[in-house]
Amino acid sequence: MRRILARDGWRLSVGRPGPADFIGVWGQSPYAHRGEAMVARTGAGLVRVEDAFLRSLHPGRAGEPPMGLLIDRTGVHFDGRAPSDLEELLNTHPLDDTALLDRARGAMARMQEAHLSKYSATVTDAEPPAPGYVLVVDQTRGDASVTASGADRARFLEMLFVAREENPSARILLKTHPETGAGYRPGHFGPEDCGDSIQLYDGPLSPWLLLDGATRVYTVSSQMGFEAILAGHRPRVFGTPFYAGWDLTADEETLPRRRRRLTKAQLFAAAMILYPRWYDPHRDRLCELEDVLGALEAQSRAWREDRHGWVASGMRLWKRPHLQKFFGQSSRIRFEDDVEKSRALAAATGRRQMAWASKAADATLRVEDGFLRSRGLGARLTPPLSLVLDDCGIYYDPSRPSDLETHIRRRTSTMRPDQIERIHRVIQRLLASALSKYNLSGDLPALPAGHRILVPGQVEDDASILRGSPDLHRNADLLRRTRDANPDAVILWKPHPDVEAGLRKGAVPNPGDWADVVLENVNIGPLLPEVQEVWTMTSLTGFEALLRGCRVTTFGAPFYAGWGLSRDLGPVPARRLGWPRPDLAALAHAVLIDYPRYFDPATGQACAIEVVIDRLQDGSLPSAGIANRGLSKLQGLFASYRHLWRG
Repeated sequence: MRRILARDGWRLSVGRPGPADFIGVWGQSPYAHRGEAMVARTGAGLVRVEDAFLRSLHPGRAGEPPMGLLIDRTGVHFDGRAPSDLEELLNTHPLDDTALLDRARGAMARMQEAHLSKYSATVTDAEPPAPGYVLVVDQTRGDASVTASGADRARFLEMLFVAREENPSARILLKTHPETGAGYRPGHFGPEDCGDSIQLYDGPLSPWLLLDGATRVYTVSSQMGFEAILAGHRPRVFGTPFYAGWDLTADEETLPRRRRRLTKAQLFAAAMILYPRWYDPHRDRLCELEDVLGALEAQSRAWREDRHGWVASGMRLWKRPHLQKFFGQSSRIRFEDDVEKSRALAAATGRRQMAWASKAADATLRVEDGFLRSRGLGARLTPPLSLVLDDCGIYYDPSRPSDLETHIRRRTSTMRPDQIERIHRVIQRLLASALSKYNLSGDLPALPAGHRILVPGQVEDDASILRGSPDLHRNADLLRRTRDANPDAVILWKPHPDVEAGLRKGAVPNPGDWADVVLENVNIGPLLPEVQEVWTMTSLTGFEALLRGCRVTTFGAPFYAGWGLSRDLGPVPARRLGWPRPDLAALAHAVLIDYPRYFDPATGQACAIEVVIDRLQDGSLPSAGIANRGLSKLQGLFASYRHLWRG
């Protein structure tokens, strides 16, 4: 909280304030009266501070810091008895700027799609109640927003009575507050209030899923009433929260100061974009709402996928500490390479199973490097910044569907304007910074004039070749076929970095027989803008070339083939050939945003892709370490001897 206030320009100090100073209090907490009394004695100003409407994964009582604050010099947003800065915004701000309202619509959709709420540690995979119920929202006893509305248990019982009277044959769900479910504070409803058609619901299901199944919503002053508006409801309100009085709710109380009729986009724009001070923990600065959405999307996804814990197999020793950081924030990973022991451990502890994709059994979730991995080679044991976790298959294996294919199909039909804008910004940043999967150093030499075709080499025993390119799996054959099809082009041969380093198989004895230029130790990012085409088996370079407007020809079936964006000479799966087809924005959003998980080594937290781009740009990344570099050299020496032995 101190950091956020400081970034907003407040200097915190102790001592007797003067008339030009301000006294800060926490909302209408039990101790706020002390600050109010000091204001009366000194003539200082009063500032009330509260958590923003997207706070964190868990309640503050769990010890998690907030992602934003509401800093109000007039009043407090939840007390309709007096004005507040938020009420003034809603009353007087034009709220008619197209760009602002577009941002509001996009952010509302992101919150619903990612199931973000004030506390976002909620689940989406639990069985929801059968739809058709009336939702009555409980709150914690003694909560300041309840007190400010003049409510107590009698008021909550009155609300329940009205809900029954207005919906005589409906099932009624009494939704408890997250702090009640966690055992922090009691609510107003209990088992004694339930009956044949009334039941308590204290499960962890996402509020958005509960709202989807509700026919009507009743609340005193809960933030869930605000979310009900965003979800398309007109909630019945028995208190005086900030969202009441604007013709979006059915109000028991009259609020004469609130004089406007607002749309839900206008309400959201004021309450979520203009009013809060949002904080970016990755960059230690104030930020826009969209940065907080990105952070909470990443954190909530990681919590939902990892909350039961993992049993991992097929993971090399050097990878395990990094996997622990990626997937072990909620519960530490248990590593067990024996398949039967791994299954037994998972069954006994309720954990899920994962394995490195090339070593995974059919029933195991597969882990692989992401597409914006690191500054340095995986074979050099450089820690990854992104990993993918696939429940269906794995992206490089076209013989079966993968979660990536599911994301591509979903984005083909559901790309919103805000998502199109976001992925275009991401692509432009990648291109402007010449970023790629490994982001290696190396100067680009002068290239011959003419129609340049880049042929990127691959590791010949890599799973992406063995699974994805059954008809062509040798680099020498790739070079030869590219030259045969393009006798007059300038062929640029770039060996794979792992092969150049002597760590993997795939060297071409005489590349000059087909290539005009051999590019060794060259970074792929600055090279791609200088070529017109890329010919490849299954290399990720083909996808990176598509982002830069290059024509791409594939001999295998990489994840980006078969969608109408490349010329495919290999055996593309028939399931990818149907219509409608994704455009480049849809493909890129699925590949770079939907599918991978990203990790920020600076904060030790899950993060959005934009943070990883920042880290790659400014170089604030940990090194592989002396132990890893030594292990890498031993691995390369072993690989060399292994290839000689096989020869």
